[in-house]
Amino acid sequence: MSPFRGSVPFTDTWEHFRVEHADGVATVTLNRPDKINALTFQAYADLRDLLAELPHRGDTRVLVLRGEGPGFCSGGDVNEIIGELLKMRPDEHLSFTRMTGDVVRALREVPIPVIASIHGIAAGAGSVLALAADFRIVARSARFAFLFTKVGLSGSDMGAAYLLPRIVGLGNATKLLMLGDTVKAPEADRYGLVSELVEDDELQIATDALARRLADGPALAYAQTKMLLTRELDMGLSPSLEMDAAVQALLMNTRDHAEFHRAFNAKETPNWEGR
Repeated sequence: MSPFRGSVPFTDTWEHFRVEHADGVATVTLNRPDKINALTFQAYADLRDLLAELPHRGDTRVLVLRGEGPGFCSGGDVNEIIGELLKMRPDEHLSFTRMTGDVVRALREVPIPVIASIHGIAAGAGSVLALAADFRIVARSARFAFLFTKVGLSGSDMGAAYLLPRIVGLGNATKLLMLGDTVKAPEADRYGLVSELVEDDELQIATDALARRLADGPALAYAQTKMLLTRELDMGLSPSLEMDAAVQALLMNTRDHAEFHRAFNAKETPNWEGR
């Protein structure tokens, strides 16, 4: 985590979702269950700002995204977003679409592992939030739907055309983004979109177990691995190898690496400090 702080205080209250911190785990719960957690302009802005703040808090080693009620997230609110966008100017449209992209960029670049815990439907923007997470723990009855073309918009919204082919391959991504059909969790699992498929009543247990493992693990090593996975997507082999070498050499000088050696010889579990 960054040791550098400015004068702006941390946010105590987030109005457009619920945030809880416990033992290194920050849990963001989208809490509009009556609308299957449909996103608003303000929810996007809060997610953007929360993701910028988390690395500076010093109390967060993993972030969990979940939804309250019948589903994970049904996407952008049809009336509160789409209805309002129809009244806006093109420059305002661009400000909005850039903001949604900022959320996805922040999910990929925040130096904290992100888990999407998915039940019910993950649709539209909700499916892309899940896509941008590092891990997707998915209940067997869950569904994904990249709905953008079904509302007359490009299927490549919010970076989906960049991220999805890299996870499920171009053919599957083309089908998902072009047609916008609903895909059940077992099929999404076969595509490679699912990190772990679990029975519905095991979703919380599986999410908690992974969150605990990540929160107790070598945070600095996780952060650098995430950074390299994201940065090297568009790099050739030679610059990737050079970046790997530089990062690995830096990590060889960390307290965590020395702690592994001490614990190995003492036959103990390492006490990872993230330093």
